[in-house]
Amino acid sequence: MARRTLPILKNLTHRPTPGPFLPKPDPNTRSVTYMPRPGDGAPRPVTLIPGDGIGPLVTNAVEQVMEAMHAPVYFERYDVHGDLKRVPTEVIESIRKNKVCLKGGLKTPVGGGVSSLNVQLRKELDLYASLVNCFNLPGLPTRHENVDIVVIRENTEGEYSGLEHEVVPGVVESLKVITKFCSERIAKYAFEYAYLNNRKKVTAVHKANIMKLADGLFLESCREIATKYPSIKYNEIIVDNCCMQLVSKPEQFDVMVTPNLYGNLVANTAAGIAGGTGVMPGVVR
Repeated sequence: MARRTLPILKNLTHRPTPGPFLPKPDPNTRSVTYMPRPGDGAPRPVTLIPGDGIGPLVTNAVEQVMEAMHAPVYFERYDVHGDLKRVPTEVIESIRKNKVCLKGGLKTPVGGGVSSLNVQLRKELDLYASLVNCFNLPGLPTRHENVDIVVIRENTEGEYSGLEHEVVPGVVESLKVITKFCSERIAKYAFEYAYLNNRKKVTAVHKANIMKLADGLFLESCREIATKYPSIKYNEIIVDNCCMQLVSKPEQFDVMVTPNLYGNLVANTAAGIAGGTGVMPGVVR
């Protein structure tokens, strides 16, 4: 059952629009989440799943910040944990209704045939794009400077399609699914994000030298979308070389678009370079 937390609201029922006495938004300002900005400032419900591990610690910090800011949001809290077999129906309905969910990490048991609740949420809600922005934070020393990387990962297919079976005892077959529709969709999202946020380059990460059909289709889709954005530079990099380049010269990367598995690895590597996954903002939509 959901529990609601309503912070104090102070003078936020109306948000003035830019005019002659208010500065217009800077088009060069980074938009980390690529989400619509609030409209009239009316209180907005947000589904909250604290999750497992450090999830409750992180989400609790967000709640404290929202309350200190008197932000016009209130949370519908659901206690969901990774050992459940399925995401409860009321949680799915809450997310569909509210359109926004703050979710801590949900633990996925290793082995045992238990399906990941994270993957269930992505498929049920068609959350096809995972975006993580990795950049240097003031006061947090790191090995590299001038890191500002956005990793955009296809989130619904690839090796995480969940299509595995045991052919005969001792032999397991796991299928990687790549479709033109999903590849074009994530490529368009990446280029549109780059265009709207004044980014200069999109890099497609792949292993098409080995997976010639699957990753070849992904690259073909990225190339087709790239022709529609001539002002944005486009290049490609093999995933193993990408990981090496990330830890040696991360400043060369801007926006990266990847299939599912590669994006998981690349985003965590980039986050580690910039300070760790716990402090890097991200969104799934």
